[in-house]
Amino acid sequence: MLAEDQSEAIAFLEERRGLEAFERMETHISYIFLVGNRAFKMKRAVKLPYVDFSTPGLRLEACEKEVALNAATAPGLYIGVRRVMRGQGGRLRFDNGDELVDAVVEMVRFDQGALLDRMAMEGRLTAELMTRAARMIARFHQAAPVIHQGSGSANIAGVLRINAAGFQTSRVFGDEELRAFNRAFEEKLAVHAPLLDAREAAGKVRRCHGDLHLRNICLIDGEPRLFDCIEFNDQIATVDTLYDLAFLLMDLWHRGFPELANLVANRYLDETNDEDGFVLLPYLMAIRAAVRAHVTATQLEESEARSCELAAEARSYFALARSLIETVPARLIVIGGFSGSGKTTVADMLAAEVGAPPGARVVESDRIRKAMHGVSAEERLPSAAYLPEVSERVYGEMADRTLTLLRAGAPVVANAVFDRVPNRARIEAVAREAGVPYTAVWLDADAALLRRRVASRRVSPSDADLEILTRQLAAAKNDVTWQKVDADRDAREIVRDILGLHTDGQV
Repeated sequence: MLAEDQSEAIAFLEERRGLEAFERMETHISYIFLVGNRAFKMKRAVKLPYVDFSTPGLRLEACEKEVALNAATAPGLYIGVRRVMRGQGGRLRFDNGDELVDAVVEMVRFDQGALLDRMAMEGRLTAELMTRAARMIARFHQAAPVIHQGSGSANIAGVLRINAAGFQTSRVFGDEELRAFNRAFEEKLAVHAPLLDAREAAGKVRRCHGDLHLRNICLIDGEPRLFDCIEFNDQIATVDTLYDLAFLLMDLWHRGFPELANLVANRYLDETNDEDGFVLLPYLMAIRAAVRAHVTATQLEESEARSCELAAEARSYFALARSLIETVPARLIVIGGFSGSGKTTVADMLAAEVGAPPGARVVESDRIRKAMHGVSAEERLPSAAYLPEVSERVYGEMADRTLTLLRAGAPVVANAVFDRVPNRARIEAVAREAGVPYTAVWLDADAALLRRRVASRRVSPSDADLEILTRQLAAAKNDVTWQKVDADRDAREIVRDILGLHTDGQV
């Protein structure tokens, strides 16, 4: 895999060790040298099935493309490309000489604590930060150039071929398990091919980031930004936008943050209205886990010192990929209750526990209402947005969206007040029409608790205040037949109880 010796260029950069704050890091395709307030990234002289950095000219070309592609998503981070040249007397210098020896990308050095993977390890990821990251990624995808170079299923088939070839560069996995593994992915591709093809025809295959995991998102001026995109292989980066997102979802899930993975998926779809592809996410996450499995296994071939650690990591990704590809039937969980009963908190926690990763799509009346009026979930609406005829449209959209998702095979958690019999009947009818099991829950709380919670609210998708709650309570009738759950408890206890309830119906 190593095409040429880079020791001379590496030594040239390591001459800076005398400077304060020097650090060297490695990935399977790069060397990174942190020197003072600068970072220098050198492509490793490797030739793999998916990347060719085997000559100085190819590495220079890749460096130039990396700067061009990343400058827009991470403004101020990329400075430019430096050529490592041999001059008179054989000495190496930056940008001065007759012979190109290597090339590096020069960047502004930032605090490694600003990387989202470091924040994850230190327990500093928050729902608010990941919501901003999801919205940033959605904007990036919406602006990314559409590429039509074949069908959507052919695009993913190309990824599977790269994966199969990548696994052959290591000795971690046996031939027989790889044959079964690759066959399972191909069989699942045949199932999803019509939807993938329809998405490509609709312009959902774009020139994306290609390597969108936590380590490639950093905080710049307090805002999450993408950097270090795939520059060396346009095929790898020209993918369905949801396949691009799936890397981040898989990374969060693998690191033990299922609720954040589910939140990112839901907030991204809130921005893109990309409901049709939600059912693809487990499969796309499985492919991403497979990518990490073979990339990590390839690192093992070059890092014997960490052989046990890397082999275990590669195996963990392989196991996750196999589990993600298993089919989990769709189901519906409906959560109703007056304002202040904790529906949104419970629904968001519950969603990560329902169905295959990344969990269930949350269909929420408050967010649908805000989207109908073209405002963010945190922006308050005027009272006219809550007239009965508007609410009728909101519940109608909830039913339509839920039915579409369930028919496609995706799990759903539907969250609204559901204080009127017709709205409860409509969502129950959706489950019966889709032919899926459903659980309908009413979060029960006394009026004093509801008032305290509503009075203490800050920023929330819900605009309900004490006046609205008072009207809800005044109009309340004792006609709710859904399974009642005590809402005056920790939300995690409530989620455990809901998961343990029997289904209300199944066709």
